[in-house]
Amino acid sequence: MTEVPEEPAWRRRAVERSTRAAKLRAEQRVQRFLDSAKELIAEKGTTDFTVQEIVERSHQSLRSFYQHFDGKHELLLALFEDALAKGALRIRDAVDAESDPLRRLRGAVELLYEQSRPRQQVERPLFSDFAQQLLVRQPTKVAAAHLPLLAVFTDLIEQAAETGAIPPGRPRRRASLVMQTIMFAAQGNGVPAGGHAVPFTAAEIWEFCYGGIAGSAFASSSAGPAD
Repeated sequence: MTEVPEEPAWRRRAVERSTRAAKLRAEQRVQRFLDSAKELIAEKGTTDFTVQEIVERSHQSLRSFYQHFDGKHELLLALFEDALAKGALRIRDAVDAESDPLRRLRGAVELLYEQSRPRQQVERPLFSDFAQQLLVRQPTKVAAAHLPLLAVFTDLIEQAAETGAIPPGRPRRRASLVMQTIMFAAQGNGVPAGGHAVPFTAAEIWEFCYGGIAGSAFASSSAGPAD
């Protein structure tokens, strides 16, 4: 049996260098498309723009766009995922300096609430328009986009439980419930009373979520699938 000669080291290095360079160029092209889409959204206050506008703004070709994205929908999905991932990182970084696990969890709850609240005179069409449509049509993609945020809250709840600050059990499921409560409350912006909406405060949101976690039935012995 004839042995296949081993590939020379210089050839491997040359190929790896070429691959790295091609990957870097692709990442730069993708980022230019994303940046151009962000600029158009900021200028228009809507996600109602065309692929051609993105191509012209980025000074790249239509062919290059379709090499990286199936269409405008996939580009918007990438922006949505990127925004959520960065939001999760900001929360993790902001609470990381706090030594007390329960205070870290409270900080994360309040920060997510503030991040999720609509801002007066600030248009967020990626969340108010695109995300709402995505939730109706492709809820699994919305769930996947929230995974970085879910990971942050799961870790914080696990850490709080390990120190005895909250009862132990099913941290991922608790994290999901806490996140959904926060984001729904933020979008609702208070319950209308006598024709006037009274916004919730971040402290109220924390008290409600903490009460739910501390009195949770999700103990290790609870029925149901494990996380």
